[in-house]
Amino acid sequence: MTLRTLDDLGDVSGARVFVREDFNVPLENGEVADDFRIRASLPTLRELLDRDAALVLASHLGRPKGVVVEELRLAPVGDRLSELLERDVQAVSDVADDEAGAVCSHLGPGEIVLLENLRFDPREERNEAGFAEELSAFADVYVDDAFGAAHRAHASVVALAERYDRRAAGRLLQREVEVLSKLLHGPETPYVAVLGGVKVSDKLEIIEGLIERVDALLIGGAMAFTFLAADGTDVGRSLVEEDRFDDVRRARKLADDRGVLLLLPEDVVAAPEASIDAKRETVRCDAIPRGLMGLDIGPRTVEEFARTLADAKTILWNGPMGVFELEPFSGGTRGVAYAIAGTDAFSVAGGGDSLAAVRKFGLEDGFDHLSTGGGASLEFLEGKTLPGIEVLQQ
Repeated sequence: MTLRTLDDLGDVSGARVFVREDFNVPLENGEVADDFRIRASLPTLRELLDRDAALVLASHLGRPKGVVVEELRLAPVGDRLSELLERDVQAVSDVADDEAGAVCSHLGPGEIVLLENLRFDPREERNEAGFAEELSAFADVYVDDAFGAAHRAHASVVALAERYDRRAAGRLLQREVEVLSKLLHGPETPYVAVLGGVKVSDKLEIIEGLIERVDALLIGGAMAFTFLAADGTDVGRSLVEEDRFDDVRRARKLADDRGVLLLLPEDVVAAPEASIDAKRETVRCDAIPRGLMGLDIGPRTVEEFARTLADAKTILWNGPMGVFELEPFSGGTRGVAYAIAGTDAFSVAGGGDSLAAVRKFGLEDGFDHLSTGGGASLEFLEGKTLPGIEVLQQ
């Protein structure tokens, strides 16, 4: 099936276009702390504005669980978007009340309104038809550019889209599907995936899915310690999910059976706690002192990972190699990021922490694609059907 895009909408001059965005960005002191996702929305918004549409923008932010949380209002997002677009963005104080309806009904070409946090209404996450019906009165055309929410069967993603004959993917969502499809269907080999993060339980499905497709799987971050401990390695106080031992053993056997290289850390940077002043030492993974925990992969591991990455033609990276937010434990993530950026491979980074690391190290230009979807990217690469994409196919 083919994804509907902006090219399929026809003339939108004078039309009100409901654009489902992913403005789930960090806020600090009432301001946007990282505007990557807002910037990623600009191509679609500018194209629609250039086509003389009026825009009704909507997004979730955080997990307010169906109640109003003052710290999760979208007004700071509207302020930042206004600066980037260099035009007014009117942020209303509710999602689907009379005020929002009145503002939307009087929108003219080139005008923009930002609805309040969709998740302030409990009906959003329940995909309720009644909520979608209320929202559908605000616009004539529907566009979804929120790839990061495409794996959620929520009202603004599915039930609302179904109410429009004229519905399409925005340029961001379109690009995500095109790029990730390359990884899912016939990527150039060798194909190497690098996975990190805290809990292996969060990524067991993608691990098994990737083993079916990749030539090598490099595992770092705290999740690596469950693999090591399952083999009987004493990893000190490092985070271990003992209830997942059978799962990781099955994954290793699957990799062996398919001839997939599965690399785990050889050495780590260990410390008693994740703090900037903690006394740390670099040790072999099988020699972590009992009072210490592994908080980053070590230099030998970075070297070994880099050697495998150097031969790759396709690379997927999701998840940091350690507590990279703290400089003493950022070396592993930095080393892997530089190794990927320095290859000639088609490289994709996804997940919030991976993207934050790429930007922290100034390596945006070293990657072919920075995916805005964390869970959505992983589910797509597992071959799952994403409800937000399915509803936009024809």
